[in-house]
Amino acid sequence: MTIRVVRGNPTPEELAAALAVVRARAAAAAATPPGAEGPRDAWSDPHRIAGAHLPKPGPASWTRTYWPS
Repeated sequence: MTIRVVRGNPTPEELAAALAVVRARAAAAAATPPGAEGPRDAWSDPHRIAGAHLPKPGPASWTRTYWPS
């Protein structure tokens, strides 16, 4: 694996910190068994959409649904 700085002039401490993060992420990915689901991304969590945007009850509430199709 090659890491290259394409912009800026980081200090040796900043490079060491970035490398530590990359190595930790690589170790975590390698420790995950093949076929196992990873952590759920908050962006794709249905509760993010439906948790605060439920339609209010009423005679025309069926027209104000926020569920993705």
